[in-house]
Amino acid sequence: MMVLKSADGVVHDDLSPEERQELESIRRRKQELLQDIQRLKGEIAEVTNEIDNLGITDERKSMQRNKQVFMGCKKFNMDPKKGIRFLIDSGLLKNTSDDIAQFLYKGEGLNKTAIGDYLGEREDFNLEVLQAFVELHEFTDLNLVQALRQFLWSFRLPGEAQKIDRMMEAFAQRYCHCNPGVFQHSDTCYVLSFAVIMLNTSLHNPNVKDKPSHQRFTTMNRGINDGGDLPEDLLRNLYESIKNEPFKIPEDDGNDLTHTFFNPDREGWLLKLGGRVKTWKRRWFILTDNCLYYFEYTTDKEPRGIIPLENLSIREVDDSKKPNCFELFIPDHRDQVIKACKTEADGRVVEGNHTFYRISAPTAEEKEEWITSIKKAISRDPFYEMVAARKKKVSALTSP
Repeated sequence: MMVLKSADGVVHDDLSPEERQELESIRRRKQELLQDIQRLKGEIAEVTNEIDNLGITDERKSMQRNKQVFMGCKKFNMDPKKGIRFLIDSGLLKNTSDDIAQFLYKGEGLNKTAIGDYLGEREDFNLEVLQAFVELHEFTDLNLVQALRQFLWSFRLPGEAQKIDRMMEAFAQRYCHCNPGVFQHSDTCYVLSFAVIMLNTSLHNPNVKDKPSHQRFTTMNRGINDGGDLPEDLLRNLYESIKNEPFKIPEDDGNDLTHTFFNPDREGWLLKLGGRVKTWKRRWFILTDNCLYYFEYTTDKEPRGIIPLENLSIREVDDSKKPNCFELFIPDHRDQVIKACKTEADGRVVEGNHTFYRISAPTAEEKEEWITSIKKAISRDPFYEMVAARKKKVSALTSP
C-alpha cells in the first residue's frame, strides 16, 4: 500500500486516487510559492546591490545626516548647550573642544549671538572651546584693527561684561602670540582693543556728537604699553582705519523663534492627542522645512516635539471627543512608531512613541488648510517605498 504525507506532515495511507492527485497538486503549489519567495528575496538583494553600486545609499545617509545637522543648528540657536549635546549624541560632533570650536568657527546656519553666548560661558569646557576657537584665527602680520575685524565678525559679543572680558583676553593673547614684539604685554593689546572698539562707537554712532580726534585718541592711550607709550604711527594708523571704515558687527538677529523659524509654511494653535497618556493638550505648531514642530508656549525657545514628515501620510478622521481631526501616520505600517523626538520635562531629548499623531483644529476651515499645507510639506523617499512594497509582497506570500 502506498503511504503519503500531506503538506502538513500527516501520514495518509487510505487516500483515493483523486485525493492523492489533489495532495500532489498542493505540494507542487507549495514548492512554487517557495521558489517565488526565493526569487523575490533575490530581486530585493539585487535592488539593494544596485542602490549600493549607484552610491544612492551613501547619498541617503548624507541627506539624513544633513537633516540632523540642520536640526542641531536650530537647537543650538535656541539653546547652545542643548544644541551641542544633541549633535554630540547624534554622532555629528565629537565631545572635544577642538571639534566644537571648528563647528562654531565655520558657523554654517548658526546664530552669531548664540555662538557668542556659548563662547563666553565660564565653565572649564567652554573656556577650552573658546581657546581652541581663538586659535583657529590667524592674525599674523595683521594690524590690531584688521585682526579685530576678523575676530568680531565670527560671532557677536555678548552683553555680559564678564563674558566680554574673557573673550577679549583670549583675543589679546592670541594676537600677541601671532605678532610677537608688537606689544610689551598682552594686557596692552587687551586695553588697546577696547579703546579701538570704543573709538569705533564714538566715530560712527550718530548719537555721539563730540567726535574724538586723532590727538585725543593718542592721549587716551598714553602709558598703556607696560608703563610706556605706543608708537604714534601705530595709533594714527589704527585711528585712520576705524575712521575710514567702521567695524562690520554682525546684526543681533535674535535668539528666538522669529529667527529660528523665519517665514514658516504655517503656524497656529492646535490640540494634540498624547502618545502613552491619551489626553488632549493645546500646542503651538509650526510647519517649516518638511518638519512639524510643536511648542507648549509661543515664547518657548525650544520645541517640545519635532515630527519629520518624510514618508508619512495624512488623513481626516472622526473622533468622538474632538471635532476637526486629522492624523499623521505611516502608510501600510500602522503599528510602526513614527520617527520623531520630544523633550521631556527634565530637558532630555527622547524618541517619540506615537504610531500616529492625532490633531484637532479649531475650525473645519483651519483643518483643511493644515491638511493642505502638510501634504505639500511631506517628502517621499522612493527607495523606502520600493523596499516596503517588496517586503509586503513577501509577507503576503509567506502568511498562511
